[in-house]
Parts: sequence; C-alpha cells; structure tokens
Amino acid sequence: MSDILNLAGKSALVTGASSGLGRHFAEVLARAGASVTLGARREALLEEAASGIRQAGGTVETARLDVTDTASIAETCGGHAFDIVINNAGVTHDGKAISTSAEDWTRVIDTNLTGVFRVAQATAARMVAEGRGGTIINIASILGLRVAGNVAAYATAKAGVVQLTRSLALEWARHKIRVNALCPGYIETDLNRDFFASPAGQALIARIPYRRLGRLGDLDGPLLLLASDASAFMTGTELVVDGGHLVSSL
Repeated sequence: MSDILNLAGKSALVTGASSGLGRHFAEVLARAGASVTLGARREALLEEAASGIRQAGGTVETARLDVTDTASIAETCGGHAFDIVINNAGVTHDGKAISTSAEDWTRVIDTNLTGVFRVAQATAARMVAEGRGGTIINIASILGLRVAGNVAAYATAKAGVVQLTRSLALEWARHKIRVNALCPGYIETDLNRDFFASPAGQALIARIPYRRLGRLGDLDGPLLLLASDASAFMTGTELVVDGGHLVSSL
C-alpha cells in the first residue's frame, strides 16, 4: 500500500458499522492500519464484525451508538478525538410521498441527516478541543444529487447531507478539519441482491453506463483517499462512485 494511504497511528470511528457498507468501511480502515471504533445499536453484530477485524490482525473497539440519541453520542465521542470519522449510519423508507407517515419521515431525517450533524458536531468539538485536525466523511448518495421515485424522505436527507458537508467544511477549515461526502451509486449487498436479480432490478442496472452494480470494493480507493493525507487539500467536495449513473441520459 502506498505510504500516503497508510493510516497507521490514526484512530477512526465508523457509525452504522454492524453490517453492510459500515462494516466494510471499518474493515478497509483497519487493513490500512487505523485503530477503528465500530459504532452501532446492534451489539451482537458489532461483536461479530469486531471479531473478524481482530482475526485479520486489526485493532478494533466497539461502542453501542445510536445517532438519534445525544447521550449515546456523547458517551462514544466525548473521550479522545478521532482522526477519522465515517458518518455512515442510515435507514431507508420506500413508499410514495403522499402516503409517507410523519413518523417514517421523521425517522429517516433524524437518522440520516440530523444524526450526521450530531456525530460531526461532537467529534469536531473534540478535535478542536485538542487542537488537532481530522477528516470527517459523510456517506451521502447519488440520490442526494439526483432523484428517484418513492424515496422522498431518503433523497431529501441525503441532499441535506451534501449541503451540510459543504457548510461544515467552510466553517471548520480554520481548525484543519476536512469534511467531504462520499456519494455511492447502487452497490450490491446481501440486502438488495434479490431485488437486482428481478426484472425491475435488471432494468435499473441497464440504465447504469457501466452496465453493472457497484461492488463494495469499488468504494475502497475513494474511502482511503478521503480518509488519508492523499486528500490533504480536499474539503467540501462530493466524491461520486456510481459507474457513470449520474451522467446517464434522462
């Protein structure tokens, strides 16, 4: 691995790290040498993820973290400053806007947008208090930059994450805190594999210029770029990883 992508000596927090993208991000950071704290609500899955990282030789801790609970965030983020923060925790809601309940709307916005702000604020406060910089990577989505049907709450939250990223980057640059957004396209996971094997899923894949879904490994390089000194002069940016989906014709 190039020295510029080496994270040895760095500490990282990954939210939503018990499964999916968050768990993968934690594994990538650990392989690059970072000491990683896995934060999520599902403690059994957290321990399973941590065990895998330890067996691979990584350094890892776990924290029961609920990004909708300020006390939970304070407990996890109130100690030493993290060098790298991956704001990944999120939920989805699939349904027509006209029938989306207030409860579903609030759940998505509170987790996917306000939760990102809460964690960014708490971790940045520690960075500032210790007089050190850091990098915060907010996991947005191409749905924060372009829209699809039946995901009004999710798309709105992710668009908010993009604008929040820019705002925090501007405000915190003086503290040497970089804030960037990683915007994945459609990435194949265990949760969506059956859908993408269906006719509707195959039709969606056909609209991606690369004619395939993203793989978890496709996010490794972009993640390490933003987490490492390789992006030392990057802040307030959106890094899109989508196989050309955003630039496909309407």
